[in-house]
Amino acid sequence: MAESPLPPTPTPRLLVAEDEPHIRRILATLFEESGFALNVVHDGLSALEALRGNDSYDLLLLDLVMPNATGLDVLRELSGLGHRRELPVIVLTAKGQDADRQQALALGADAFLTKPFSPKKLLHQVDVLLGRP
Repeated sequence: MAESPLPPTPTPRLLVAEDEPHIRRILATLFEESGFALNVVHDGLSALEALRGNDSYDLLLLDLVMPNATGLDVLRELSGLGHRRELPVIVLTAKGQDADRQQALALGADAFLTKPFSPKKLLHQVDVLLGRP
């Protein structure tokens, strides 16, 4: 009896919230070349709107310093979005002070990386949080 082929693995969907255009381009290229589906937004308010929408995401990559709503605002709101509460979050920011890290982690971030960042380290952290080999 022949074995059935495994069903295809769904493409992981990432929501990227970053206000700097050049960083958005770098992240989009990095993740698209690595096989991820992306929704890239430019501010915290757009991130919250995307999270409240019908799309589902496997991970949120979040800057802290953004217009309209900061990354910390997004983390605070995320806890009130029910099913979105379990969404893994990586903070990627230029704010590298211990107080920033502690506050982001206390609000539910799963990882905290500073800019400039290592693309390899970022991809590794995404894979770890998504349980990918």
